[in-house]
Amino acid sequence: MSNYITIIDDDVELTDLINEFLSSHNYHITAYNDPVKGVDAVLNNQHQKCELVILDIMMPGMDGFQVLRKIREFSNIPIIMLSAKGEVADRVVGLELGADDFLPKPFEPQELLARIQSILRRTLSANALVDIIEFEGLSVNKIKQEVLLDGNPINLSTAEMEALLLFVDNANNPLSRDFLVENLRGIEWQTCDRSVDVLVSRLRNKLGETPSNTRFIKTVHGIGYRFVGVKK
Repeated sequence: MSNYITIIDDDVELTDLINEFLSSHNYHITAYNDPVKGVDAVLNNQHQKCELVILDIMMPGMDGFQVLRKIREFSNIPIIMLSAKGEVADRVVGLELGADDFLPKPFEPQELLARIQSILRRTLSANALVDIIEFEGLSVNKIKQEVLLDGNPINLSTAEMEALLLFVDNANNPLSRDFLVENLRGIEWQTCDRSVDVLVSRLRNKLGETPSNTRFIKTVHGIGYRFVGVKK
């Protein structure tokens, strides 16, 4: 199975080389040489399944630290930062802002690959290895398809359960309506109507939410929704 990686770097030659190398190792790559377009794509899930970002620091218009701050406002997607300087100060700032790893340029492609594999093993296995995911006030049994809200069972329709599983498996990441349409298995949606919004509204109702109380699912204006439950 391919993993989906986004590269944000203004160096066209380098992004082409990384793309070619990682593609040969069964990764699906989307590259942006314009940092503004790159951050917009990540936050709007334009390539749907982005699982890791490779982010350069030195870029015109919007540097890597600004991009990192913007992404971290909405998402905890893994980020590897690249720096032509390789200075300790850059590494410290990047890690403090929420980067997962830091790689100075020039680097060996094999080292980048090893770091990607290490991060994805850790992040993608976190939810896959557990049958029950628990948040404060909410427990989701993925095998039995059972949900407890404040210790009490709630009944969800098949579509509502599918949507909840998508949210908890992508906790803290903004999910666009298009992403939900593409990933609600076995359910036919019309992208031109508001069916997904109605489904999310029903799910919120059953989770005890009101317009003034977004305990678990928050609307991200212009994008879609984000699950904000606090994991135990």
